[in-house]
Amino acid sequence: MNKEVLDYVVEKTNDLINAASCSQEAKDAAKAWLDAVGTDKEAEATKAYIAELEQDIMPIDGLIAFAESDMGAQVFGAEKAKGVAAHAKEIKAAGAKYCDCPACAAVEAILEKKDQMV
Repeated sequence: MNKEVLDYVVEKTNDLINAASCSQEAKDAAKAWLDAVGTDKEAEATKAYIAELEQDIMPIDGLIAFAESDMGAQVFGAEKAKGVAAHAKEIKAAGAKYCDCPACAAVEAILEKKDQMV
C-alpha cells in the first residue's frame, strides 16, 4: 500500500482504538495490524484486520433494530435508546449506511480504503 493510504489507515486505526465504542475484538485486531505493518506479516494481518472490521461495523438498520429492542433499552437506558433510534433513523434518511459512533465512523473510513490496503 502506498504511504498516503498507510498514513491514513494508521490515523483512522488509532481513532478506532481510542473510541469508547470500539469492541475489544476490533481493538485487538487494530493493534495486531499496527504491530504487523512493515513486517513480513503485514499482508496476512491486513486481511484479518479487514475481516474483523467488516464483522464489527454496525449497519444502520441493525442499530435501529437494536436501539428499539429490549436489549437496547437495557444497554442504553430506555430514554437514551429512544434517542439513539431516532438519531439512527435521521441519519439513515440522510443516506447513512452505518452507525456513526466514533468506532463505526473510523471503521467505515478504513474500509473505504480496503482495496488499496491489500
